[in-house]
This record gives sequence, structure tokens and C-alpha cells, in this order.
Amino acid sequence: MAYSDRPSAPTEPVEPAARGMRRSYSWAGDWGLLLLRVVFGLLMAGHGAQKLFGIFGGGGLTATGEYLSSLGFHPGRVYALVCGLSELLGGLGLAVGLLTPLASAALIGVMINAMATQTAPHGLWETQGGMEYNIGITAIALAVAALGPGRLAFDRLFPWGRGGWGPAAIALGLGGIGAAITLTL
Repeated sequence: MAYSDRPSAPTEPVEPAARGMRRSYSWAGDWGLLLLRVVFGLLMAGHGAQKLFGIFGGGGLTATGEYLSSLGFHPGRVYALVCGLSELLGGLGLAVGLLTPLASAALIGVMINAMATQTAPHGLWETQGGMEYNIGITAIALAVAALGPGRLAFDRLFPWGRGGWGPAAIALGLGGIGAAITLTL
């Protein structure tokens, strides 16, 4: 069969029933994204609150600063503040779907630093102190930036609220640049 003999793609509109199914799936997807954003975002905000305020069993700025100093980040307290604020504000941003690419970038940057300074030398699995957890957080943050936060988010009003390659590239690029700057200082 020659190329010109092949039937062309159908040009008729999608049936209303199929549109209804798509709309239903999309709405379920928005609720699924909301669940993911809220749970993940609030857990990450909690991690930041541990570092900043010493709540939820965290050490607060002093203990976190001392730990970061032991890893070579000087002054440790400043890095603890940056790390804690990145997790707190990045987590809250994802939870409500506000400035999603920037919120994702904040979390990605912290996780790249964690992998580079503490977990990568131990391999992949968390049971050996590896980077499994950090990779999971990075993947979720990047996926939310790529997918967009959904219609149940403040970002729905802005172009980056639909997700795509651009917001994903911004999240990964800014997170990587922030991590590189932090690691070189």
C-alpha cells in the first residue's frame, strides 16, 4: 500500500460521551494533584519548620546550623535558615499551588544539596543512608511543575499553572543553579 493510499486520520469531532469521560478524568486528576500537593507540600513544610523552629522533633536553627557546619557549610546557621525557608516556603507553595515552578525549584535545590553532601556516597537505598528519599522528593517536585498544579490551585490563573516543559525546566534549572551556588560557596 502506497503512502497516498492510506486512509487519512478521522476529522470528525469527538463524541460528547468521550468528552464527558475526558472531563471526568481531568477533574479526578485535579483532585489527585490536589491530594499530592497538599500532603507532599505540608510534609516538606514540616521539614522546614523542624529546621527553623525546632518543632515536630526538629533541632531548630542552632542544631541544624551546627550539623550543616559539620558538612562544610559555613556559616551553618545561615545555611540552616536558607534550607529551612526553602523547605517551608517551597512546601507551602506546592500545597496551595502558588508559584509552583519556584516552589518546586526550592525543594529540588535542597535535595540536590542533600544528595551531593550526604546521601550519594551511601548509594541508592535509604536503609544504607542513600539518596532514595531525596530522589523521590526531587521527582515529585519536578513532576508537579511539569504537570502543573491543576485547576484547584492559585496558579490556575497564570500561564505556568498549566505545567509543561517550560515550568519543569525552570524548576529543575533554578533548583540546580541554586544548589550549585550553595555547593561552591
